[in-house]
Amino acid sequence: MPEQKSGPVVAIDGPSGAGKSTVAKTLATAIDAAYLDTGAMYRAATLAVLNAGVDPSQTAQVTKTVKHAKLEFGTTPEDPFTRVDGEDADLAIRSDDVTKAVSAVAGNKSVRKFLIDEQRRIIADAKAGIVVEGRDIVSVVAPDADVKVYLTADPVERAKRRAAENGADANTTAKDIERRDTADSKTTRPLEAPEGAVVIDSTTLPIVEVVAKILALLSNREIDD
Repeated sequence: MPEQKSGPVVAIDGPSGAGKSTVAKTLATAIDAAYLDTGAMYRAATLAVLNAGVDPSQTAQVTKTVKHAKLEFGTTPEDPFTRVDGEDADLAIRSDDVTKAVSAVAGNKSVRKFLIDEQRRIIADAKAGIVVEGRDIVSVVAPDADVKVYLTADPVERAKRRAAENGADANTTAKDIERRDTADSKTTRPLEAPEGAVVIDSTTLPIVEVVAKILALLSNREIDD
């Protein structure tokens, strides 16, 4: 029998608050594909480090802790769970403590390589296709993706969305996003569209329209048809 063709790989890159997670999960459901939030993977690694009482700046100890932790990630878009050492961590990875420390852990080269290898394994195992979202997805994790998207939005709108999502103050959230972008820029390029990616500005677009544009790309049509 001929080998069955694998489903498409869609890579969605972009800054915080651009709508990557909502768009990616909606798209994955629409095309019956798996879903992977790589940001959750770095947050889970950070939680494991904090739980172990390790200083995020201690490179060797951080690497050892992450590699020995049991990190599990659901790839069903309706239930993309995160577990750390067997415990449900969906809420814990979004805590302020994790948010403040995640850039330091994600900037650890050994941790980054370890998690990128895991991300690529998950992508390779997703025979029905997968939608992967996060930072550096297009240029580093999945450069051979069938569709590459850089999803962005106006900074004010990004802060407003993230604040509504977390039940936080918009001004405080805007400062936190700026801090994260600055810290992450040492490792990734969150505010630059990667080469080969189609830029979609979601500032004034509802989720359904953003998803429709990506579906058009999957069908080899112009996104403004």
